[in-house]
Amino acid sequence: MTNVGLVTSLIFTGLPHAPELDTLLFGIFLVIYVLTVVGNLLILLVITVDPHLHTPMYYFLTNLSFIDMWFSTVTVPKMLMTLVSPGGRAISFHSCVAQLYCFHFLGSTECFLYTVMSYDRYLAISYPLRYTSMMRGRTCALLTTTTWLSGSLHSAVQTTRTFCLPYCGPSRIQHYFCDAPPILKLACADTSAIEMVIFVIIGWVASGCFLLIVLSYVCIVHSILKIRTSEGRCGAFQTCASHCIVVLCFFLPCAFIYLRPGSKEAVDGIVAVCYTDAPSQPCGFHSEKQRCQESSVEAEK
Repeated sequence: MTNVGLVTSLIFTGLPHAPELDTLLFGIFLVIYVLTVVGNLLILLVITVDPHLHTPMYYFLTNLSFIDMWFSTVTVPKMLMTLVSPGGRAISFHSCVAQLYCFHFLGSTECFLYTVMSYDRYLAISYPLRYTSMMRGRTCALLTTTTWLSGSLHSAVQTTRTFCLPYCGPSRIQHYFCDAPPILKLACADTSAIEMVIFVIIGWVASGCFLLIVLSYVCIVHSILKIRTSEGRCGAFQTCASHCIVVLCFFLPCAFIYLRPGSKEAVDGIVAVCYTDAPSQPCGFHSEKQRCQESSVEAEK
C-alpha cells in the first residue's frame, strides 16, 4: 500500500449512548461473545472426537464454526475495551489495516462457505443415493480451500483499495471497529471512485453467492415436493428453513451496510455490532439433516 499517511492512530468513539450504559453494554456483549466462542469450540470438539460425524456436512460445519469464532474475535474484544477504558479506544493505523483485512477475509469466506453448504444440501437432498460418491473427501477439501482463497483475495482487494488513499485526519471514527465505510470518511481525498469499487466488488460477491444459494434451494424445494409422505416433506422443509434464516441474517446486514446509498454512521454501527457479535450457526439444521436425507431417499426411489 502506498499510504502511510499522517494519521498514526485512530480513536473509536463508539455509538452515541449514555456513559452510564457502558458497564451494562460491556456485560451484555461479553456474555454473547463468550457464548459464541464456547459454543463454537464445543461444536469443533464434538465433531473431532465423534467418528460418526466425520462426514462432508460436518466438515463444512467445522469450517463455519472456526470462521464464526474468529469473526467475532477480530472485532468484539476491541469493542469491549472501548466500553471500559478510555485508553482502549485507540488503535494504531497498521492494526486498523490488519483488523479490516481479517474482518473482510472471514466475512467473505463465510459468505462463500454458505454457498458451498447450500450446494452440499442440494446434493444430499436431491441425490441421496449418490451423495457419498459425489462428495468425497478430496471434493470437500477442494471446495473449502477455494472458499478460503477466494475470501483472502476479496479481502486483499478491499483493504488495498481502502488504504491506498492519504489519511491526514481527523482520526476519530464513530464505530467500534475498523471497516471501510467509516474509514473512508477520514480520507483527505476524493473517495467516490474507491466507494464505487467497493460497492461493485461486494455487490458482485454478495449477489452472486445469494443467487447461487437461491438456485440451490429452488432445486431443493423441487426435490422435496417429490417426497410422497407429508411427514417427510414437513421434516425436510423444517430442516431447510433454519439454514435459510441464517443465510438471510448474514446477507441482509451486509447489503444494508455496504450496498445502499446515504450511509448513516450510527445506524451502520448498530447493524454491524449485531452482525459481528451474534452467532451465525444454523441452529437445528445439522442435527436434522440426516432425517432430511432419509426422507429424500424415498423420493429417489
